[in-house]
Amino acid sequence: MTMRKTAALLLLALPLALARPVQAQAPVQYNLSFPNAAHHEARITATFRELPAGPLQVRMARSSPGRYALHEFAKNVYDVQATDSKGQPLSVVKPDPYGWTVAGHDGTVTFTYTLFGDRTDGTYAGIDARHAHLNIPATLAYAQGLEQRPAEVKFALPQGWTVASQLRPDAGGATWYAPNLQYLMDSPTSLGPQQVRTWQEQGKTIELQVLHEGTPAELDAYTEQTKKIVREAAAIFGGLPDYDFGRYTFVANYLPQTSSDGMEHRNSTSLTSNRPLRGPSAIDNLGTVSHEFFHSWNVERLRPQDLEPFDFQRANMSSNLWFAEGFTQYYGDLLLRRAGIFTDEQYCQEALSGVVDAMLTMPGPKRYSPVYMSQQAPFVDAAAAIDPNNRSNTYLSYYYIGAGNALALDLQLRQRFKSDLDTYMRALWKEHGQQQNYAPAKPYTLRDLQRVLGQVTKDTTFAGQFFRQHITGHEAHNYEQLLAPAGLLVRRAHAGQATLEARLQFNPDSSATLGTTLLGSPFYLAGLDREDVVLKLDGRKPTNAKEVQKLLAAHKPGDVIQVEARARDGVRTVPVTLQENSDLEVVPYEKADRPVSKAQKKFRDEWLNAKAKATAKR
Repeated sequence: MTMRKTAALLLLALPLALARPVQAQAPVQYNLSFPNAAHHEARITATFRELPAGPLQVRMARSSPGRYALHEFAKNVYDVQATDSKGQPLSVVKPDPYGWTVAGHDGTVTFTYTLFGDRTDGTYAGIDARHAHLNIPATLAYAQGLEQRPAEVKFALPQGWTVASQLRPDAGGATWYAPNLQYLMDSPTSLGPQQVRTWQEQGKTIELQVLHEGTPAELDAYTEQTKKIVREAAAIFGGLPDYDFGRYTFVANYLPQTSSDGMEHRNSTSLTSNRPLRGPSAIDNLGTVSHEFFHSWNVERLRPQDLEPFDFQRANMSSNLWFAEGFTQYYGDLLLRRAGIFTDEQYCQEALSGVVDAMLTMPGPKRYSPVYMSQQAPFVDAAAAIDPNNRSNTYLSYYYIGAGNALALDLQLRQRFKSDLDTYMRALWKEHGQQQNYAPAKPYTLRDLQRVLGQVTKDTTFAGQFFRQHITGHEAHNYEQLLAPAGLLVRRAHAGQATLEARLQFNPDSSATLGTTLLGSPFYLAGLDREDVVLKLDGRKPTNAKEVQKLLAAHKPGDVIQVEARARDGVRTVPVTLQENSDLEVVPYEKADRPVSKAQKKFRDEWLNAKAKATAKR
């Protein structure tokens, strides 16, 4: 997920590359213009000079740091042309779907193409008459063998547009610089009428560069909440990272045609959503802020070894996304509580309930480990395929399974060792992340994560057991027991209610088509599966969701109803046994009318309350 090294050439860690530049080489120069932005096109020119003899191999990335599946960005490139230093046309041949071979040059190749982009998120390019939100791997072609060269980027901006990027601008803001390809690829850039909010935090500049349709007052309120998140995140690690150029940039797009996404980068994050900055949706947007900002430690500097070097030409697999993404998911929600954006009850409802329910009721975590779920990322991380799969029964996102283990570990550290997950994260940061700005990066392995846990607890037996049972294994945690010292209760959200535990798509003829049936659910046990059509439930047509709920309300768990269905082997009627709704929720004891002891209240406060003020006083 970080700015990575290319497969073709192992590059220096970025800070060293900045401090000790290679012998001066002609920079790669990019010029971007938007003469047909209303139709989602950009015209891009890349100029490569001082080339060695022989054909130049120009490529588009196939993958993007922070994403693990293939995205084949070359599919949106056309009208390709190339000329030499005198403007004479050059031969352009396509040896494969991902790039072009340019032959016959005189040491200079000017490579020009049209890029189509109409998805505004952290992975692709979104271009229209209002703005251009550019993920660089989806936008800029590069030349093999020139990965260490610096890059200069210029934008022909429509009137009123400005640039938001972690790239370094010149004094006039006309040219933006990257020290090498890996930094360039890691630098999302938003062009448009940015609204800017900037402040100083611990000697670093933090800036919000935002495109939105709301009022300045809404952005001001959003900025104040973001400041609280930044401070609470810094409190966990004892301070902010040493950002390159002393600046961290939130590159944010909250316009109506935007897709919801967040993508971390070394000194910035791409935040995209069609939700406005007002009302309940503001909390959802702040959740992305919280998650992605935590990544400026976890993943961007505290990095898994199996993602080094990142290869732009293939899918990248890691066994550690349960930690890189899952622990970040846990902290993203926890920071909202510590920043005062969530109440205790909201934290339980919006964060803990979903994680605990998924961990204890979904089939995936009962079958496979967090390591296995991490390894599935190339197939699920915005990956596209048209054939059906069985992931409902075999998979749980590494975000959830990682967050579930982070929660369990945090509570065990607090209860058994008078420590906490913050201490564990600081220990990992000190050994594997903090010194990255002064020495080569020291990415971690699965063994490192276990070893440091043993150091923090002074109990290597516990660390080994935790990893065997819950990280490389898939034993369930006892969340009811773990959450009780905080005065939090795990309970059935709909106790006593009968359910079919099924996804139904209601059809115009008053039938309903089944989605994938969950392992152990009523329809699964009755031998019905996806695309089977339910004609009658208990003698009645399944007209709509309201009618089905009315039918179920007249029954209790354990009742048997007759279901007429058209399956692949014909129409048949089968008995289906209703089950109790298995949905779980986490609630404070107060909501369940249970007494809360002083010890429970103290435990909860020490876990969930703000840390930034306490850090400032020390």
